[in-house]
Amino acid sequence: MADPRIIDIKLDERTILWRNADVEQERRIAIFDLLEDNHFAPQRVHEDGYAGPYKVLLRVEDGRLVIEMQREDDSPLEAVILGLGRFRRPIREYFAICDSYYQAINNASPQQIETVDMARRGIHNQAAEMLMERLEGKIEVDFDTARRLFTLICVLHIKG
Repeated sequence: MADPRIIDIKLDERTILWRNADVEQERRIAIFDLLEDNHFAPQRVHEDGYAGPYKVLLRVEDGRLVIEMQREDDSPLEAVILGLGRFRRPIREYFAICDSYYQAINNASPQQIETVDMARRGIHNQAAEMLMERLEGKIEVDFDTARRLFTLICVLHIKG
C-alpha cells in the first residue's frame, strides 16, 4: 500500500553555521507544517514495491542538495542529488526579503508589512515552483511540500 509522504525530516546540522531566533522559528514551522501535511513520492520503483512513508535527511554537499531517503524502519532507500546553481538567486532574494520583513515588523505600518510579506510570498512561491520542476521525474511533491522544502533548503544555506 503506497503512503507517499514524509514522516520525519532532519537537516544536516553540520551544514548550518548560524541561525537566529527568526530563522529557527521558520525552520520549526516549516518542519511542523511539512509533517502535518505533505505529498512526497519518489519516482524510482523499488524491487519490493516500497512506496512510503519516508524519513528524509537534507544536506548540502559540494554545492548540491542531497535528499537522503529512508524507509519507515530506517533502512536506506536512495539519495537524490540536485545542483543548487539555479537556486542561488532565489535563496539570496528570499534572505533579503525576509530581512526586510523582520525589520518591517518592528518599524513599519501594517500596510508596509503586508506589502513586504506579499513580496516574500511571491519569491517563495516562485522558488517552490522551480523546486518542483527540478524534482520532476525524481520526486513528485505538491506545491505546499515544495514551499516547505525550499524554506528548509534556505536554512541549510545560512552562513552567518
